[in-house]
Amino acid sequence: MKVVNMVGSGSLKAEINLETLSEEIGQPRARYDPDKYPGMYLRFEEDNPLITVYRTGKYIITGPTSEEELFDLRERFLKFLSDMDVIENATDEWFTVQNYVCTEDLGQTLNLNALAIGLGLERTEYEPEQFPGLIYRPEGHDGVVLLFATGRVVITGCQSVDAAEQIFTDLKDDLAEFV
Repeated sequence: MKVVNMVGSGSLKAEINLETLSEEIGQPRARYDPDKYPGMYLRFEEDNPLITVYRTGKYIITGPTSEEELFDLRERFLKFLSDMDVIENATDEWFTVQNYVCTEDLGQTLNLNALAIGLGLERTEYEPEQFPGLIYRPEGHDGVVLLFATGRVVITGCQSVDAAEQIFTDLKDDLAEFV
């Protein structure tokens, strides 16, 4: 199973003037347009994970592919705020992993029309005109599974890789009678 994206969030112990901060950081590293979105976007380098910062001090990190990368970026962000004198000795009240996005391959093609019926219409959504994958919400799990005709699987909404792996194991069992 491959982790392709993680989302973590935290809350600083202070409100932030995003207009001033974005001007001090400058583009392209910081972008803030309150008419379009209430948060400031921050990237330390181009194509790096994105940090979205809100006036309330809450922030979201999206894009890392490992917990190490996520927590390193969090530390870098807190140090950055301290070094810029935005927040003295910046810390956060809490920080947590909100979501893992993982991919896997079943190694076989799938008939998504048949699976939508077989897995149960109450737990699946399949509208190929809108989206090429079948959306499956497995019973007893918090995650959501996207199944593609190629056999590729995307699992999202889990708070750990173990949870995503368990969903994949159960999915293979669920699919055994249909493929």
